Amino acid sequence: MAPTPVWRRTPRFGGAWRLGVAALLFAVAACSGAVSPDRGDARPGQAAIASPHPLATRAGQEVLEAGGNAFDAAVAVSAALAVVEPFGSGIGGGGFFLLHRAEDGHQVMVDARETAPGEATRDMYLDDDGQPIPRLSQDGALAAGIPGLPAALVHISERYGRLPLADVLAPAIRHAEDGFEAYERMILGLRFKEDLMRESDAVSAVFFPEGRMPEPGDLIRQTDLAQTLRTLARDGHDGFYRGPLAETLVEGVRAKGGIWSLEDFAEYRVIERAPDVIEYGDARIVAASLPSSGGVVLSIVLNILDGFDLDALSEPERHHLVIEAMRRGYRDRALYLGDPDFTDIPHARLTHPLYAAGLRAAIRRDRAMPSDLLPGIAAGDESPQTTHYSVIDADGNRVATTQTLNFWYGAGVMAPGTGVMLNNEMDDFSTKPGVPDGFDLVTAEANAIAPGKRMLSSMTPTFVESPRGVAILGTPGGSRIITMVLLGTLAFLDGRDADEIVAMRRYHHQYLPDRVSHERGAFSEEIATALEAKGHELAESGRDFGNLQLVMWEYNGNRVSAASDPRNESGDAQVY
Repeated sequence: MAPTPVWRRTPRFGGAWRLGVAALLFAVAACSGAVSPDRGDARPGQAAIASPHPLATRAGQEVLEAGGNAFDAAVAVSAALAVVEPFGSGIGGGGFFLLHRAEDGHQVMVDARETAPGEATRDMYLDDDGQPIPRLSQDGALAAGIPGLPAALVHISERYGRLPLADVLAPAIRHAEDGFEAYERMILGLRFKEDLMRESDAVSAVFFPEGRMPEPGDLIRQTDLAQTLRTLARDGHDGFYRGPLAETLVEGVRAKGGIWSLEDFAEYRVIERAPDVIEYGDARIVAASLPSSGGVVLSIVLNILDGFDLDALSEPERHHLVIEAMRRGYRDRALYLGDPDFTDIPHARLTHPLYAAGLRAAIRRDRAMPSDLLPGIAAGDESPQTTHYSVIDADGNRVATTQTLNFWYGAGVMAPGTGVMLNNEMDDFSTKPGVPDGFDLVTAEANAIAPGKRMLSSMTPTFVESPRGVAILGTPGGSRIITMVLLGTLAFLDGRDADEIVAMRRYHHQYLPDRVSHERGAFSEEIATALEAKGHELAESGRDFGNLQLVMWEYNGNRVSAASDPRNESGDAQVY
């Protein structure tokens, strides 16, 4: 049985203590060969990549060996995943790229989230009675937002990389042209969405060769996608968002009932945003910022937990407090969060320690608080098919990226002649306040549909920086992403190694529905009984949670390690 997390929190101290720690680390480095984050010449000397598919990991390795840096490798991995993991992401989708540049410490989130088309309306998925039309925001071309991933690949390559984009995209183009072997998880997604996907001739030609369901080992070729990637490699941003390719994409989507326009494509840009930074004990957590809800929710949860001495508590008590903090973080996600360019978000208040102190004061140590007693949204499961990878290079540049189409194979539709699978990210908007989306998440007016707006997301690429070192992590898992990153963060700060962190069993509470969902083995019988006695409803999931990809650089011994979640049979983590 995989381990469950146990945490030790280091209390906060003043600046003098921090300077003392810095001096001590420098001394240890001088004597033992360790490195310190405070030394300008600190570098790991090794590179590492953790991704959910070996061909994607090798694409990054190929680019590193050609003289590229972590940012080049990230673009290569991202594009390769768009080819070999088509159920989870693709250039018809979007994502968040968290970057750290070693030479000057610059950290930024590249927001490549999809946007609502210009013809989108607030109530576009409601019937005449104002009720959501089943699956209209999930299946078919009307569910698709304007893609952001191609813009991000070009932006990161041109601004942060060393190599020409054509060289960096070469592995992905090769895998699309020559093909890759079908595997169980990919086929599982095809079975799940077979009826819808067979309605598209373009989809069927790629994923149902000779009209049949592929078997493991069958070769999947995507020649149209290869040509689309070549156009992107040759012509950059405008090659995808303007000109003949854009026209083909828009025509294909509109022919299938979608509302994309050439103006939507011409106006799309990635946005560089400051990440959310959280101080927790002697650690610094850098996480994706809005329109990712991850940074804000992690801030709320960790600020609440920072007021407890977790070391002094029993395991049931610790789990109880973590669950209650999760409940409150997700409640605020539902009530307040959305695209910061469209909505006035009380970000400073939500992430302030004094706000967390107020939430903490209402937590009972002996009882769970029912979610319906927390003021917020009256209730009426984001997709596990997202993907994540983590990268560090020998100089210490690092990238954490989570990218997605949303549900299995997105909207289940391909734009003919392009190889581009459409996302169904419009489902991440609030189609009606208080009504759960496809992941049972509720949101409010802050996340209402509007033209050009970016839908709220749970994707949470994260860096954890502490005296121990750096962890680069993230995972798919929809609404559970934030809590999986939280548990991984706490486990890293507790001293767990990479293999332990990715393997440990996970649990989750998201405010509504009011239950603790968990993997088999997450709680011992004793802990489960104690949590139920406090009033928690436990719901064991019939499936595993997530696909965590983790890279670690430990300063003591200057050691780099990487691990891919054992829940995923095709994951691959390598140190070079």
